[in-house]
Amino acid sequence: MEEGKKKGRSSLQGSFATGAIALVFLIIGYEVALFVHKAAVTRIEANRDRPDTVYVFVPAEDALSSAKKIADAIDGAEDALSSAKIIADATERASSAQKQNDDFSPGTASGGASAKLFAEPDAVPGGTVIIRRESEHSAGVKRVREQTRQVESFRFNPNTVSVEDLQRLGFSEKQAQAIDHYRQKGGRFRRKADFAKSYVVADSVFARLEPFIDLPKLDINKADSVAFLALPGIGPWYAGKIVAYRRELGGFSHPEQLMEIYRFDREKYDGLSDLITCSKPEPYPLWTLPEADLARHPYISKEEAHSIVLYRTHQPRDAWTVEGLRQAGVLSPEHFAALSRCLLVTSK
Repeated sequence: MEEGKKKGRSSLQGSFATGAIALVFLIIGYEVALFVHKAAVTRIEANRDRPDTVYVFVPAEDALSSAKKIADAIDGAEDALSSAKIIADATERASSAQKQNDDFSPGTASGGASAKLFAEPDAVPGGTVIIRRESEHSAGVKRVREQTRQVESFRFNPNTVSVEDLQRLGFSEKQAQAIDHYRQKGGRFRRKADFAKSYVVADSVFARLEPFIDLPKLDINKADSVAFLALPGIGPWYAGKIVAYRRELGGFSHPEQLMEIYRFDREKYDGLSDLITCSKPEPYPLWTLPEADLARHPYISKEEAHSIVLYRTHQPRDAWTVEGLRQAGVLSPEHFAALSRCLLVTSK
């Protein structure tokens, strides 16, 4: 009888062991089945998805009328007017390219008007505009891509980079959309440090991306009054004054000339000096302008303008220099110093 009990216990233990092994295999089989199912669904979704990049060819003469249609065709497009402007600009380039018969090389730059229309159109001979945009993908593919996305590092402007390219840089979709939302609300990254302060930019991410952040400086000889509004401390009044003073000077010869504008002090200049650049202006034609035009220059008084004309009349051409004007007592020391730093047309 004792022997029968032992056999019963042994049989029961064997049953439990067999059941446990079967349960383990069942769990493993279930997990494998789930994995295979997800992989199959993802594969099917990926196969039926549209290509990653779509190129839309638009005749140049129809570019403006096509802009609205293209924007409507892009799911979720939020900036049709901006798209229209880009296409209009490209139309002009297309016409120029046709005349010059340039060779076409497809552009690959990313970042543009919106998350969908993210590359500036390229102009090709024959009057055709090419628009490159990112295609939409199904939710399943998006999830897989988010999990398996390879982080890239490339030069980008945080003020214009697309949501798609922000994700390529390592941001999640929500983080990229948060940055884009900040820009749409009027936010602007003036310096690299501004980008680092964004709550979605981790310190480690910024350390990796800092060498690739490209924030172009504002050229004070080419910017319009609207562009000046992007500078700190510059409102419509100052923007208008800058453009007006640039016109009087015939172009800024050096950025410090901004401080000659009324109420534009050193503190205001220091607050934006690292954000601006000054390209060479057209040389000022000091030796050919009539007296009335000379008198309009901020560094030349009416009396000095009259004296300059007399100096040009009675002095040989090789003596036509700013130093010569100073020695002849034509210019005041202050105006001599200011004109000496200006780019002037040579007298020879």
